[in-house]
Amino acid sequence: MTYTTSLKEEISKSDFSLMEARYELEAFIKCSGKIKSDIKLTLENASVARKIYKEIKMVYDINPTITIRLQKRFRVKQIYILTIKDKVEFIKDDLNLSRMTRVPSVTEEKIAFLQGAFLACGNVSNPQTSGYHLEFICNNTAMAKTIQKLLNDFDLNAKIVERGYKYIVYLKSSDNISDLLRMFKATSSLFFFEDIRIYRDHKNMVNRLNNCEISNQTRSIETGMKQLEEIKFLREHDLVDILDDKTKIVLEVREKYPESSLAELAEIITLEYNYKIGKSGVNHHFIKISNLVKRYKENNEHK
Repeated sequence: MTYTTSLKEEISKSDFSLMEARYELEAFIKCSGKIKSDIKLTLENASVARKIYKEIKMVYDINPTITIRLQKRFRVKQIYILTIKDKVEFIKDDLNLSRMTRVPSVTEEKIAFLQGAFLACGNVSNPQTSGYHLEFICNNTAMAKTIQKLLNDFDLNAKIVERGYKYIVYLKSSDNISDLLRMFKATSSLFFFEDIRIYRDHKNMVNRLNNCEISNQTRSIETGMKQLEEIKFLREHDLVDILDDKTKIVLEVREKYPESSLAELAEIITLEYNYKIGKSGVNHHFIKISNLVKRYKENNEHK
């Protein structure tokens, strides 16, 4: 079972009021229904089909006909077709099916509409196997803009992209997807999503720290190699005696510990030479060494 399927099943099993049923039906039919002399709904999820059937019966006191077919494309699965033949004109008018621009104004109505739209044309990626992505696949731009507006009424930063003949309303932020699942009261799916998100965030943080540590180690080694080259230059040109005693100590310790960081060198010098010094102090001595090498090279270039 996919994450989308389990989420839709959880939404389908939640309780609903008469008001919520009307707005869910409106969104569901507008997103996936075929409206002619009758209203035909094709569903792949038994739990969603059961919910829509109950809502139609509850709101309009009619029993849609149910047809079950086996689809054998790629894999065998059951398709549920609900057909409304009674009170069709009344339902069209009551659910505003001939117009796509009416937008709910009350919070509960907005959530019910979004829930119905998600059951009809929504998908969410499995957080275990891919990035964070939730989308509504709409057949027309009017419905896409309606869904986008409702999502953005809750500050979910929804975007629209055109893909072929479809209009995709999508959320990419894990925080926004989590907020929408919370609005849908899909507790189990939300907990699963949050567990994976915490694990992935922790893993990313550990990777960043490891990368930072590796980068620091690499930088320390490169710095140490440069300092050793300058020390070697001083010895080859008999310039070490020009340095003061404390700088000579730093020079000797660097030669003993070529891969150590400045902070580690400071600790070694403090413990072994009874010369209390910090990282910045060690760096100051290496600046002295570097300046001496630079001055010597400049003076000899002019001769």
